[in-house]
Amino acid sequence: MTTTQAPARRQYPWPIEFYRSAVGKKWVMGVTGIVLIGYLIFHTIGNLKIYLGAEEIDSYGEALRDLGGHLVPRTSLLWLMRGGLLVCAVLHIHSAATLTATNWKARSGRYHVRDYAVASYASRSMRATGVIVVFFLLFHLADLTWGVTPAASDVYARGAIYANMIASFERIPVAILYVIANLSLAPHLYHGTWSLFQSLGWNHPRFNQWRRYAAWAVTGFVVIGNLSVPIAVQLGYFD
Repeated sequence: MTTTQAPARRQYPWPIEFYRSAVGKKWVMGVTGIVLIGYLIFHTIGNLKIYLGAEEIDSYGEALRDLGGHLVPRTSLLWLMRGGLLVCAVLHIHSAATLTATNWKARSGRYHVRDYAVASYASRSMRATGVIVVFFLLFHLADLTWGVTPAASDVYARGAIYANMIASFERIPVAILYVIANLSLAPHLYHGTWSLFQSLGWNHPRFNQWRRYAAWAVTGFVVIGNLSVPIAVQLGYFD
């Protein structure tokens, strides 16, 4: 009687092998989550500079484009940062999707009723809110970075951040879209901030309450800060 052996599994370099494991994907999702959350916090701080006037926020945008001064070509560091954020976003989405697929397969294609019942709304809505946030990000870039959307194309001026934001948020449909997107971001950001510690193995009952505080603080700052701008524009604060 002869037996056939399964072909040997191809070995990849250690980083790839690590990422192929569930633990590796959780670490990648946690680390990229930290990077993306940090970006959201600093991006919100930048957006809030609109309350300091056109000169302040436009100078902030100019400073970002001139990172590195005369040591490197203009905008090169900014594009390098954008590239790094894009890589983090792709890895974050891919690790989340593959972990979800693995869990789905392990559960024979269906959620256990008990697991679904005890899961929080934030955790259950991660995929849906994630999709909304991705599509909103594409619109956000087209609207305020590239100036190619119908809402921006006729008034967009490169480098005029203050004027571009005001002109865009004066359009009621655009303001509503930003509100919906940020409300969708809230549960995703809350659960992401809460769970990244667990993904990295930094989990202990003594610290769970502080994890909750951190998740609420990050979510509140980013969402309320970003929501305040289109609402303020619609209320005529900048007139």
